[in-house]
Amino acid sequence: MRHWELILAGVAIVACSRGQTSRAAAPPAPTDSTWTTASGATAGLAHVNGTTLYFERRGQGRPVVLIGGANLALEQWDAQFEALARHYDVVRYDVRGFGRSGPADAAGYMAHDDLHALLQRISVRRASIVGLSLGGRIALDFALAHPEMVDALVLAGPGLSGFEWSNDSSFRPIAAAAAKRDSVRAALLWLEHAYMAPAMENPALAPTLRRLAVANARVWVNADSERVAPAPAVGRLREIKVPTLVMIGDRDVPDIHRIVEMIVRDVPGATRVVFEHTGHVLHMEQPERFTAAVLAFLGS
Repeated sequence: MRHWELILAGVAIVACSRGQTSRAAAPPAPTDSTWTTASGATAGLAHVNGTTLYFERRGQGRPVVLIGGANLALEQWDAQFEALARHYDVVRYDVRGFGRSGPADAAGYMAHDDLHALLQRISVRRASIVGLSLGGRIALDFALAHPEMVDALVLAGPGLSGFEWSNDSSFRPIAAAAAKRDSVRAALLWLEHAYMAPAMENPALAPTLRRLAVANARVWVNADSERVAPAPAVGRLREIKVPTLVMIGDRDVPDIHRIVEMIVRDVPGATRVVFEHTGHVLHMEQPERFTAAVLAFLGS
C-alpha cells in the first residue's frame, strides 16, 4: 500500500507518510464530468490541483468520505459504500496515482490538498473521514490542516506522516521487481508480504485482492512526487479535537501497531477497537464487522 515510505535497494516503496497546507481549489474546469453508474451512484472526474480525481457518490444525509489503502482502487470499499449510503451521503475516491485518478508524478503535490480541493469541487463543506492505511494518514493530515471541515475520524490500520518506519528487509524482493520494471511481479509479491498475507489466506477474498492489485500494478514503477509535510502529524496528534475511532487487526504489522498506540495515547478521547484474527485490510477481511463499527461510531 502507499501507506509507508520505505527506501530499499535504492527503490522508493511508496507508503503512508507525507503532507502539508492546502491550496485554494481552482474554479470548476469545463472538462469536469459526472455520470450515473450502473448501480445508481454518481461518478465523476474532478480536475483538481493539476490532476484528475475519480470519485463516486451515493446516499443522502451527513457526508462521509472513504479513503482507501494504497495499491488498490476505490472498489476496496464495495462492502461499505452501499451499506453506509443507506444512512449517509458517501463519497469514495481514488487517491492520485491509483485507480482511475491521474498520475502522482507532479512535483510537490500533497494528497490531503487533493482531498480538500475535491471536497470543495463537489460542495462538501464538512464530513466524517474514514481512512484505511494511506487513507488514515491522509485523514489525519487533512484534519490538522482543515479542522473546520471534519466531524469525526475513523482510522483503520492508519499511516502517520512523520513516523519513522522500520527497515523492513522483507520488502527487498518487491523493490527488486520494481527496479526491473516488473510491476505485476511487484504487485503479486506485495500480496505475499505480512501486510497482505492474512487477507490472502481467505480463499473468498484472495481473488479480489489479486485482481485489484494487478489492475493497480503500475504504482510500483510509476513516479510518486508527493511532498513530505513540513509539520507532520506525528508531533501534532494532540491538536486533533474531533471524535476519533481507531481500528486495527491483531495480525497487522508491528509498525502499524506502534502508530495506533501513538494515536490512542495522544489524540484526546480516541478509542480503539481490535479485530481478532485479522490483518491490515480489515475493511475487506471483516467487512460486516467493520461497517457495523463505523455505523455505531458515527451514530453515537
